[in-house]
Amino acid sequence: MRVVRRPGKAGLASAVVAGFGAARGDALLVMDADLSHPPEVVPDLMRTLEDGADLAVGSRYVTGGGIEDWPLKRRVVSRVACLMGNVLVPIHDSTSGFFAMRRSVVDGVKLNPIGFKIGFEVMARGRYKKAVEVPYTFRDRELGKSKFGQREIGQYLIQLGQVARDRVLGVIRN
Repeated sequence: MRVVRRPGKAGLASAVVAGFGAARGDALLVMDADLSHPPEVVPDLMRTLEDGADLAVGSRYVTGGGIEDWPLKRRVVSRVACLMGNVLVPIHDSTSGFFAMRRSVVDGVKLNPIGFKIGFEVMARGRYKKAVEVPYTFRDRELGKSKFGQREIGQYLIQLGQVARDRVLGVIRN
């Protein structure tokens, strides 16, 4: 494990991209440290890579996956965000922040670390042939507060627009 310290707060997505740069292995894994992403699913994600996938996405929206302890409003916002993302990426849980991948998926790829949906950015811009969704149940954090709000929604809408634009212009060729 390597710890990357960055001065100031530049956002979750840019922290993940910095982590990609500091990592030395061929497999990269992203998960929340607040235990909303269950550590016991990590071996399943890694095994999925060993079995030939380039990208393994922890998914709340495939059979066996789910969400616990979220109010209805948060569930609706999450599903709508995923449905919007599904237009642009072939992953049911397009807003997942729990994923593993081969380094080759992002090597040489210019990721736009806007907001906190770096998983969507990897799904849209990454170089992969085979993606597999691994079911898990998301549990809301017990301590601390979510940073989710209007700003994050706005950044996600901008991100969707940028990915759509880049697909139309041929910048992204998945």
